[in-house]
Amino acid sequence: MTDKNKSKHDLEAGWIRELADILIDTGLTDIEIEKNDIRLRVSRQGNAVAVNNVAPVVAAAAPPPQNVDTAPQAPSTHPGTVKSPMVGTVYLAPSPEAKNFVKIGDQVNEGQTIMIVEAMKTMNPITAPKSGKVTTVIVSNAQPVEFDEALFVIE
Repeated sequence: MTDKNKSKHDLEAGWIRELADILIDTGLTDIEIEKNDIRLRVSRQGNAVAVNNVAPVVAAAAPPPQNVDTAPQAPSTHPGTVKSPMVGTVYLAPSPEAKNFVKIGDQVNEGQTIMIVEAMKTMNPITAPKSGKVTTVIVSNAQPVEFDEALFVIE
């Protein structure tokens, strides 16, 4: 290994360690960084994958969800599926000490807050689009979500 390749490898290894620490500290499941000709993605779920064959990727097992009643998966085509209007982090309760806004079996009214999605340090209440019964909770507390990802099913 040449000195240039060794220093590049050391830089990448340092980035991997830093990004892995960030994942642990924040509870995120993956993070990606790009600088110069190096693109690096570190993920806590799935298998290790090389991105653009430039930098290695580190993967670790994702922690199991905590305190959430969930079904394995709700069909995103279900007419009662509530989807995320943004990318962010889900919070099922107004504060860590508080009870969840809703749980499986609860009756909700249209416009009632059912969860919060934090995006760019802003807490965005997610409201029930219709009245009904919560039949499925798909996400867990503090889980990162993507735009249009299924969150709840209300029937």
